[in-house]
Amino acid sequence: MPEYEKAMRPEDITRLFVERSNAGDAAGVAALYEEDAVLAYPPGDQTVGREAIRALWEKVLANRPHFEPEQPLPTLVSGDIALTSTPPKDGSGARAQVVRRQPDGSWLRLLDQPEFVPPSR
Repeated sequence: MPEYEKAMRPEDITRLFVERSNAGDAAGVAALYEEDAVLAYPPGDQTVGREAIRALWEKVLANRPHFEPEQPLPTLVSGDIALTSTPPKDGSGARAQVVRRQPDGSWLRLLDQPEFVPPSR
């Protein structure tokens, strides 16, 4: 696997995700996740493990979507665990991730909820 820039702050992961996705780099996106990470995507389902996340992103990125950076909300940190979140620019709910500090000081996603949709009433 190529050497990728590491997220040295929890907030760096969002920027790196956008850069790698827009470059069509599914392996680079997957490198932002721990080996046994859980991604709540596609909607209503879960993708578990870095390899499965890479395979999923290969399919998604084959359509060449374009991602825009989103301003992160304040990060909550407790020891080696942090909660990051962003409000989508289209106002369609929220995004949240639990990230964990790695032994080298970098951060990786452990849990990723890329889309919270408000409940219908």
